[in-house]
Amino acid sequence: MIFDSKTGRDCARIDQQKPMRFETGDCVVAILQNPREKIFGILDEISSAGVSLRGVDLDYFDDWSRAIASGEPYLAMSDSFIPMWRVEKISRDGSSGDSASLQAQFEARTNMDLRRM
Repeated sequence: MIFDSKTGRDCARIDQQKPMRFETGDCVVAILQNPREKIFGILDEISSAGVSLRGVDLDYFDDWSRAIASGEPYLAMSDSFIPMWRVEKISRDGSSGDSASLQAQFEARTNMDLRRM
């Protein structure tokens, strides 16, 4: 079931063969409202109450991964609970054409497993 937070209604499934299901441990990008934020992270749990994830602000992602790669000080991923009223959209991190996923970019830059951060 897909939930549209703007209208407050369930949306019809577009692809009946492959329903979108988020699993614990999926890399996701959460777009939030009031205030507008984009968070890249690892999903812990999603429920009607909200979303729990461990992540970083998407605006900080490049600096964060470069700092880790070069051994400089950096802010750790933080555990967050985001109430559902703030969630505008959640997307699974993935490659698109020539563009690598954020997880793949992080692992290529740092030679580290993102899930162990």
